[in-house]
Parts: sequence; structure tokens; C-alpha cells
Amino acid sequence: MTNLFNLIVSLLATTTGAISGIGGGIIIKPVYDAFSGLPIPTINFMSGCTVFSMSIVSLLKSRNSGVKLDKVKSTTLALGAAVGGIIGKQIFQLTKAIFKNDNFIGAGQAIILIIMTLYVFWFIKNKEKITMKNVNNLGIAALIGFSLGMISAFLGIGGGPINIAILAYFFNMNSKTCSLNSIYIIFFSQTTSLLTTFITKTVPTYNSMDLIFMIIGGIAGGFIGSTISKRLSNKGVDKIFSVVLMIILIICTYNFFRFI
Repeated sequence: MTNLFNLIVSLLATTTGAISGIGGGIIIKPVYDAFSGLPIPTINFMSGCTVFSMSIVSLLKSRNSGVKLDKVKSTTLALGAAVGGIIGKQIFQLTKAIFKNDNFIGAGQAIILIIMTLYVFWFIKNKEKITMKNVNNLGIAALIGFSLGMISAFLGIGGGPINIAILAYFFNMNSKTCSLNSIYIIFFSQTTSLLTTFITKTVPTYNSMDLIFMIIGGIAGGFIGSTISKRLSNKGVDKIFSVVLMIILIICTYNFFRFI
């Protein structure tokens, strides 16, 4: 991989991730699975670092966006995701130790991403016909956050489309509010996931320059995506989201057949 490749992929992924709230890892991971030749743990780690850097910038930029977080509910979701991130990381390490086959794990992650993406695509296209919930129970909110954090940490995607669908359905959030809450959740889940990696001394081998250029792309993507998001309507965010879902679906399908 060249530094330009790392920069462009991370920049495009996190820009669209900051706009739609998917983070960017769900784009980075399948692209690197397909073209980098790197081990899955390395890709997961570098993707997590990139998305983490994007989430910090996006949250800082969002303070003047006009979109507000419900501090109690959003923080409950995020803390649940933080715990879920720890568990998801441990499940991944256990899966890796049991199967000891990167192709098997990669194929499994790809098929899960395909199923999730298809569901979210259907949800976005039909959400006007779906009766949304409005969950106020903080225990349920914590459980939902836990599930989202665990899934994203296990898959190494740092968030993903499932965040948007779940937040919209259970909390009746519009697209921009979903996006901001998703990034807030991603920040907490990636924080604990990365800390767990360092504390348990399971940091995979990686190229420092690759990671530096990916983080630069993540920071720039967070800044650009947040700026663009301010100028878009909720429908505009949905349109970008739908296009991104199609791209993710194509890449994940390619990866599934490549791994098997």
C-alpha cells in the first residue's frame, strides 16, 4: 500500500462516515480486506484508530451544528457501547484463537456485514412506512448501546449502518440526530476497544507510516464531513447514506467470495 492509498481511502471513508454517522470503518475494513493483503487484526486496529480520530474531530465540530445530543440518553447509549466494545474485542480475540484462520474469520465478518447492510438499506427505503419507537428507559438504552458497541468492535468497523437504523427505530431520531449520536457512540466504543487492545497487549504488527496517513485522513475526513453535513438536509444525508450502502454491499460481497 502507498501512503496516497492510505490517505485517500481513509479520507473518503471518514468524510462519508462523518456525514452519515457510519464512522467510516465499515468502508475502510472491506476495502483493506480486498486490496491491502494485511492480516485482519492489523486492519481492524488501523481502522479503529482512524475512526477514533474522525469521531473526535466530528464531535468538536458538531458543537455549533444546531443538532443536539440528549445528554442523559445519548451518554447512556455511549457508555453501554463502551462496555460492549470491550466484550466485542474479547469475542474477536477468542474467535481468532479458536479458528486460527483469517480467511474463515474474514468470510464470517463479510457475510454479517452483507446481512446488516441489506437490512439497513431496506429500512432506509421503507422508514416512512415504519412506526418508530421512542424508548425512554435508560436500562434498555444501555442494552442497545452495548449491542451496537459489541458488534462494531467484533467486526472492526467502528460503528456502521446498523447504528443509524437502530437509533432511528428505537429512539425516533431524524437522520442528522442519528448521525451525531452514532458518532458519539463510536467515540466511546472505540476508546474502550483501543484501550483494551493496549492493556491486553494484543496490538497487532502494523506499519507506522500506514497508520499515520490513515489518521491524517481520518482527521481531515471528520472536519470535511462535519462541514458538509451542516449544509445538508435530512433527505440529503439519506441520499448519501444510500449510495454508501450500495458501495459497502458490493465490496463486502466481493470479499466474501474471495475469502471462501
